[in-house]
Amino acid sequence: MELSEYFSQLFSDYTLRTITLGTAILGAICGMLGSFAVLRKQSLLGDAISHAALPGIAIGFLIREYQIDPLEKVSVLGRVFNKIVTVIQWVLDLFGGGTNTLLIGALISGVLGTFLIRGIINRTHLKTDTALGLVLSLFFGFGILLLTFIQKQPNANQAGLDKYLFGQAATLVESDVILMASVTGVCLVILLLFWKEFKILLFDADYTKTLGFNTRFIDILITFFIVLAIVLGLQTVGVVLMSAMLLAPAAAARQWTNKLSVMIVLAAIFGAFSGVFGTAISASQNNLSTGPVIVLVTGVFVAFSFIFSPGRGILFKQIRVYKNRRDLKLQKTLQFMFDIAKMHNDISHPHAIKILNNFQGYTRGTLKELEEKEWVAVQGQKWSMTEKGYDAAANLYNTN
Repeated sequence: MELSEYFSQLFSDYTLRTITLGTAILGAICGMLGSFAVLRKQSLLGDAISHAALPGIAIGFLIREYQIDPLEKVSVLGRVFNKIVTVIQWVLDLFGGGTNTLLIGALISGVLGTFLIRGIINRTHLKTDTALGLVLSLFFGFGILLLTFIQKQPNANQAGLDKYLFGQAATLVESDVILMASVTGVCLVILLLFWKEFKILLFDADYTKTLGFNTRFIDILITFFIVLAIVLGLQTVGVVLMSAMLLAPAAAARQWTNKLSVMIVLAAIFGAFSGVFGTAISASQNNLSTGPVIVLVTGVFVAFSFIFSPGRGILFKQIRVYKNRRDLKLQKTLQFMFDIAKMHNDISHPHAIKILNNFQGYTRGTLKELEEKEWVAVQGQKWSMTEKGYDAAANLYNTN
């Protein structure tokens, strides 16, 4: 299928429409919430949460398929994760289980992992990156252990499990898209209601406390929605690549603006376009997984932003460096000529151009630029300083 054919069938084909809409919504919400993670310097949080969700997926699968407590057969794992099973089972009983069992398990496991990270940071002397690494490794190792246990079960029905590990956007159905859209809508409402609190907390947490805001509640609220976005994206992108989906659009948007609201909008746009174009490229080629292609498209947005953004882009930085060097060379040449001209009563007294060869910063291009600015006048092999150039050089001395 060609790209043109894909877009022509987008609104008529149910599968293409559902997948494209789902990946676009996912990219938008991930970009929007990822902006907060990037600005709070918690880039590894997405990676830790996505890996922490793996045990919840496996436990939810076991509860759904076998109606058993998996730790009854894997008691050697200890009591810590027994709480995960208890909470997941309670929530499943509350909502009656169903097709979202794995998502509920992932959400609960991710939230527990997040609180464990916060507990380690607040109650120990370990830094944030250490806590993130510990929780990531611990939960992911436990998840792999449970997956190994599942694979060894007789007649294990693992349909729907692998897609949470590696991502499988083709499995998205209308109910998944509705769920993503609903969560995105709730997130937007919360964002608008607590906009002032979120903004102050991002840039000055201490000042937020002095204003009487409950910083702990606001922090937990932001983190919860980040966890929710990650859990929603696991089915499409997978555990391993979900962190990139969360952070890449925000990192790209950060290069274009210093304003929070503009950054969030840009990140949502970058994420949505990445989802659409990634899905289109994946559908137009054979044997291309949608999740990795979406992440690669997001990487293109990041690379383009890093190079071409006017404020922070590498290209424009080099242009500014070149311009500053050229201006500095021009000013130094003008000062050298000024020192020569002020030795005469008549500042327009002509001097040989070869005198400038003794100055290291002089080039013919510099002399031509000085002439274009009407700071010096050149006649043959002679140059003379103009009144305009003399005043400009005198001002340089005054500012220096």
